[in-house]
Amino acid sequence: MKILAIDTSGPVCGVAVMKDGAIVYEASAINKMTHSVNLLPMIDTAMQSAGLTIADLDRIAVVVGPGSFTGVRIGVSTVKGLAHAHNTPCVAVDALESMAAGAGEFSGVICPIQDARAGQVYGAAFSAGEKRPERLMDDIPLKLEEYVESIQSFGDRFLFLGDGMPVHHAKLEKLLGDAAVFAQPQLAFLRPASVAYLASM
Repeated sequence: MKILAIDTSGPVCGVAVMKDGAIVYEASAINKMTHSVNLLPMIDTAMQSAGLTIADLDRIAVVVGPGSFTGVRIGVSTVKGLAHAHNTPCVAVDALESMAAGAGEFSGVICPIQDARAGQVYGAAFSAGEKRPERLMDDIPLKLEEYVESIQSFGDRFLFLGDGMPVHHAKLEKLLGDAAVFAQPQLAFLRPASVAYLASM
């Protein structure tokens, strides 16, 4: 199966290609250019590097949120255009589940959070499943304190990642102490390879 995966839901613009169960291309852009400028050249490079055309794809996956309304719209519109031209099936993938899928084998609660401003986060909670993250809590916008209170029934160690992590780092440490664990920078954002993986299942 050949899958193109796209993410424009957050601050990172990402593209990945999966072919026969292996990631054969992945790229993420964190720069001052907008996703609308980055995305199509990134898709073109991805397809060339993978030795594929859009017509070769079995499906195209796109992150549909939660996230930036403008960003999600750019990704979804692009995928709809590509898919319509070649009658290729589309797969919608959740942003927070994709983050959790890229977090590795953390033994506690995986807590992807996006900054929703005004002291709020858009968050969920997962445990590491055998093949994909096991959802413990639906995606929901909450005040940070309410979110922390909600996740505490799921365990006693919490791995935070996502663009809300650096924003609320100090407050999470204050609320949870040593129970709060923070993802390393290379694991803290949504990986387009995780989107492709989830779309393959």
